[in-house]
Amino acid sequence: MKKTILILAAVFLINNLTATAQSEKQIWTNDPPHSQLYFTVTHLGFNDVSGTFDNATIKVSASKPDFSDATFELTVQTNSINTLVEARNNHLKSADFFDVEKFPTLTFKTTELKAKGKGKFKLTGDLTMHGVTKSVTLDLIYRGQTTNPMSSKLTTSFQVTGVIKRSDFSVGDKFPEVIVSDEVRIKFSGEFIQPDKQ
Repeated sequence: MKKTILILAAVFLINNLTATAQSEKQIWTNDPPHSQLYFTVTHLGFNDVSGTFDNATIKVSASKPDFSDATFELTVQTNSINTLVEARNNHLKSADFFDVEKFPTLTFKTTELKAKGKGKFKLTGDLTMHGVTKSVTLDLIYRGQTTNPMSSKLTTSFQVTGVIKRSDFSVGDKFPEVIVSDEVRIKFSGEFIQPDKQ
């Protein structure tokens, strides 16, 4: 009887350890030289002006190989905004827009991920920008995996697109849509490196 109980206990323990190992999420981090966060607004109602945030860190946590249980965590240094025009960059960094001294980062954290077809998802999360937190939903595409021949690292790629309103976050309230569109189109394309095995 004792032997049977010990065997059952051992099986239970092994199953629990296996389930725990399977449920542990790996954390993938973006490869900065191969990742870019873009934004585009319309100026004067007819011309698109784009820029990037050059310092963005994104962590993807997932336990499933298809990333269907993935969570995304983004941190952007607002001071890294870059539109290729120094005067415009400085204006965007000022209190008129991002107020980078007061709000040095913007962040995004996943609250829900819904599958919408093979490799396609609706990504919902809390976006905090300019001291305001709002829920936003974006389109996410999982673009596959390959081994990078330069680093021999398993690498995966994601693309995120969507539209947010700057008025929701009180960014550039002094500037009406006839000057700068309220809607801001965003796009992230990036590569993520598999974590090293412990």
